[in-house]
Amino acid sequence: MLAEYEIFVRALEEGSLSAAARRLDLSPAVASRRLARLEDRLGVRLIERTSRRLAPTEAGRLVYDRAMQLLDGVEDLEALVSRRTTQARGLLRVSAPTSFGRRRLAPLLTPFLDAHPRLTLELNLTDAFVDLMAEDVDVAVRIGSYEAGDPAMHRLAPNRRVLCATPAYLAEHGAPQSLDDLRAHAQLAAENQSAWRLEGPDGPVTFRARSRVRTNSSEVARELVLAGAGIALRSTWDVGEELRDGRLLRVLPQYAGASDVAVFALTAGRARAENRVRAFIEFLAGLYGDVPEWDR
Repeated sequence: MLAEYEIFVRALEEGSLSAAARRLDLSPAVASRRLARLEDRLGVRLIERTSRRLAPTEAGRLVYDRAMQLLDGVEDLEALVSRRTTQARGLLRVSAPTSFGRRRLAPLLTPFLDAHPRLTLELNLTDAFVDLMAEDVDVAVRIGSYEAGDPAMHRLAPNRRVLCATPAYLAEHGAPQSLDDLRAHAQLAAENQSAWRLEGPDGPVTFRARSRVRTNSSEVARELVLAGAGIALRSTWDVGEELRDGRLLRVLPQYAGASDVAVFALTAGRARAENRVRAFIEFLAGLYGDVPEWDR
């Protein structure tokens, strides 16, 4: 009986019965039978299909609220009883920005994988926006505006960003002394990253970068600035080593990226209560800290 309520709740959360079946490691046929049994026993239709997603009927909304309470209670009980083991298992789907995932996440995953040998990790790297529910993702590592107090957001590290260029570029073109000067220089930014939110002597300001090269890749913008093609706003996790060894120099050091931008993990719905998700969030939280390795 509990399994029938769980497939009903999951179907509404995931937006489709097939996605709910995948999350619960069931075949679509089994999931469909369980939902049908529940509706037959209650004598009402619980779910209607809209043009894009499943939607609860009036009776379905009532059942959903009570079923959530029931399932949450069972999860609390299981968590209490299972404190004796912290080992995660099953499939964990994670997404992360391409550069950050490749340089700052993937090389650090071995201890987590060793600690949870019964877990299968699926790591997808993309700079596109990821809809956790629609794409069946458990955890999305993101870099953006962080809202303290949001239970879906888990802060992992600050994200310091600085304006920078190569010594060769600055020797040839001169160093801008103001944001007005910067407008006359070659700017480099990936698509959707051209609004440079900065904090400076006069407070917050947004500089609209006109990138010299159009690209959908943040890594391309990074390689261009290292090749001396212009000035970019880059995260220190991405160019910290180059700043330390002199391959890049800060430009307009009185300005830095907005301080509300952070590296954080995003979880969705009841997935955040799953043992494998909790274990991964705890692991991520211990990786970086308030002064991450790239800022030391």
